Amino acid sequence: MSAAVRTPPSPGPTPSAGPRPDRTAVRRINLASMAGTTIEFYDYFIYGTAAALVFHKVFFPAVGGVVGTIAAFGTFALVYVFRPVGSILFGHVGDRLGRKRTLIVTLMTMGLCTVAVGLMPGAATLGVAAPILLIVLRAVQGLAVGGEWAGAALFATENAPDGQRGRFALYPQVGATVAFALATATFLAVDLGIGETSDAFVSWGWRVPFLLSALLIGVGLYVRLHTDETPVFTDAARTTTRRGVPFLEVWRRQPRTMLLATGLATGVFAAMSVATSYLTSYATGSLGMSKAGILVIDIIAALVSVATTAYAAILSDRLGRRRLVTAGCIGLAVWSLVLFPLLDTRSPFAIGAGIVVLLALLGPAYGPLGAYLPEMFSTRYRYTGSGVSYNLGGVAGGAVILVVAAPLTASAWGPITLGLCIAGLLAIAVGCLRRLPETHERALTAACDA
Repeated sequence: MSAAVRTPPSPGPTPSAGPRPDRTAVRRINLASMAGTTIEFYDYFIYGTAAALVFHKVFFPAVGGVVGTIAAFGTFALVYVFRPVGSILFGHVGDRLGRKRTLIVTLMTMGLCTVAVGLMPGAATLGVAAPILLIVLRAVQGLAVGGEWAGAALFATENAPDGQRGRFALYPQVGATVAFALATATFLAVDLGIGETSDAFVSWGWRVPFLLSALLIGVGLYVRLHTDETPVFTDAARTTTRRGVPFLEVWRRQPRTMLLATGLATGVFAAMSVATSYLTSYATGSLGMSKAGILVIDIIAALVSVATTAYAAILSDRLGRRRLVTAGCIGLAVWSLVLFPLLDTRSPFAIGAGIVVLLALLGPAYGPLGAYLPEMFSTRYRYTGSGVSYNLGGVAGGAVILVVAAPLTASAWGPITLGLCIAGLLAIAVGCLRRLPETHERALTAACDA
């Protein structure tokens, strides 16, 4: 198996993206690749918070408290169902028509759905049409989200000069933690201003974070309209005959790579989902910490994670992607076993240290993936291959772990059970990494079939 997957890098430094773009073009490329993932994760964080606090009252008042909350979180999870479908759909478009066009479509679709949720009247005005429209918006948004990350990562890596793909691809990766900081800061401001249990919050306060995403959409759309198609795709489109369906082709030519990349993404997403979503609820609900206190910790942790994610992505250009991602996964696995005993001391300092260190360790595991996953696949189906493996990992690691997190922490063994589960998924990720190739010296134009 290893021999089939460990594809050696092409000999010699083959140019992958031509000369380095000028500074203005580089800034636009960086912003273009970062904007979409920032909106994607910003919506993820604000929607999860709104679903927990208010959506059962606004959109599902007729079905009661507990059932209404379950229904609200059902619409939250709906994005995960449609993400793999979106990665296939937009992966096909991106591999056939280009990265830039696809990214403009995914950004507009994803962003407009977020704003539409913030503007939509509730069940008191629209009746049963309100939850139906909410479900439709989430389904469409899930499709767009499924095509966003891979396009952003490819836009960065395929524009990067040799030896700098990690540096360029850090921007879609830090978009996730920047979004976490922005969303947390927004809800902290709402909490301090009008209170998340007030009538004002139920009436209009929850809409503010959704409507603010329009600013991100405007910036993202501007820079994406003012950037060119990637040179790697342009060269491939001119010199390669397009044939077959990218989704079928990648599974036929690189099935082991797809499965191993999915296993890697699953472990990383499990740690990310717990760090950015579940621990906020656990700290306030089970540990008795104030909402404002945990939100401040989350902001600090997010800013630390931005720094470690960026540094790890840059360092991966010199040390290699696999070495840094392996170190990050091992660190996260060990810390997952320490985390819940530390949190259960209920010391604010211990809680803060636990969450900050967890998000700091997420940087080495997640940062290099922006370049690593695209580098594994050939240009003709790179959008599809990297996007599908990333989003399947998001479903298995992100959605599933959030479903089982509360039952595991309430089990007979206590919260350490959840830590063991995360550590187990990260151990699988490390096993997958051992069978994946190192790619940082590989030219993007080299054949990757394995």
